[in-house]
Amino acid sequence: MVVIPYRNALGALDGGGTTGEGFGLADKVRWGVLATGGIAAAFTADLVDMPDAEVVAVASRTEASAKAFAERFGIPRAYGEWGALAEDEDVDVVYVATPHSAHRAAAGLCLEAGRAVLCEKAFTLNAREAEELVAIARSRGRFLMEAMWMYCNPLVRRLKALVEDGAVGEVRTVQADFGLAGPFPPSHRLRDPAQGGGALLDLGVYPVSFAHLLLGEPSDVTARAVLSEEGVDLQTGALLSWESGALASVHCSLHGGTPVSASVTGSQGRIDIPGGFFFPDHFVLHRDGRDPEEFRAEPSAGPRTSLKHEAAEVMRAFRAGETESPLVPLDGSLAVMRTLDAIRDRIGVRYPGESDPAGEAGRADLTPV
Repeated sequence: MVVIPYRNALGALDGGGTTGEGFGLADKVRWGVLATGGIAAAFTADLVDMPDAEVVAVASRTEASAKAFAERFGIPRAYGEWGALAEDEDVDVVYVATPHSAHRAAAGLCLEAGRAVLCEKAFTLNAREAEELVAIARSRGRFLMEAMWMYCNPLVRRLKALVEDGAVGEVRTVQADFGLAGPFPPSHRLRDPAQGGGALLDLGVYPVSFAHLLLGEPSDVTARAVLSEEGVDLQTGALLSWESGALASVHCSLHGGTPVSASVTGSQGRIDIPGGFFFPDHFVLHRDGRDPEEFRAEPSAGPRTSLKHEAAEVMRAFRAGETESPLVPLDGSLAVMRTLDAIRDRIGVRYPGESDPAGEAGRADLTPV
């Protein structure tokens, strides 16, 4: 087997240029963090370790939570409501880390106030909300990006380039899964419809986004699911199809740990990511008639769980005066949301305040538990 190291793509200063407001490469990008949960903590821990980033403010629904978070990470300002953070003129970019049910409100508030925004995935609850956010950002010329860190990972970028260069020929099938063993009690946010609970938006967004990365938006979607008594999906499988004849099989689960693997099969070969496909440390390219080639990240790329690559991309784009990232384009995020909507249509999952997307036909083949 041939082992090919792939160099770290991390570096917030490689974008060149300045923003239209005179923001120079020597200046630190000043971040605000909106929410104080686990993913907010992980992202903030990476930010404070980046020399060209500065976390200047945090906001939560309660002042106590915001102050505790600020003390933990040495953040100078803590707000007990979102509006104060959105209006803070010392903040360049807001990282929105609320449950996805609040993404539309939180990100919209910050964009309206003139802040750039990095918003966690799933981007919003549904495509309509995502379209509203994109419209606000574009009408005001403000930067907006979904925090799909997988797209910014150096090895995933390398894999995409290989596929685009024809390393496996014409793509025929994509497979990806993400399942957690649980169990998650009904009180958990993953089981709460009011917070956009269920396997699909928390876990399934990764397999779906992986398929989109390589094939674009599918032309047809079929899906089946196992629902909880609360009405969220505990396990979902979907088959996505394209006019080219390509197919993608994607699966997510809250009550069964899966390999979290992915593969791409083409007319002339295959790429396997054996585990943790959305933050890989290696993958293997099998070209027909050749020895397998293993691509590995160099140690300088940092831990597999590092969120620095997406932070670096936001800062690169912000410094360059761009309003969206070419790595995580807004039209791509909208397309993913349309596919997630289509899957929810098929399995009959809707959230409070939404109109019924599927009707009775969408519920015919479900298995409540």
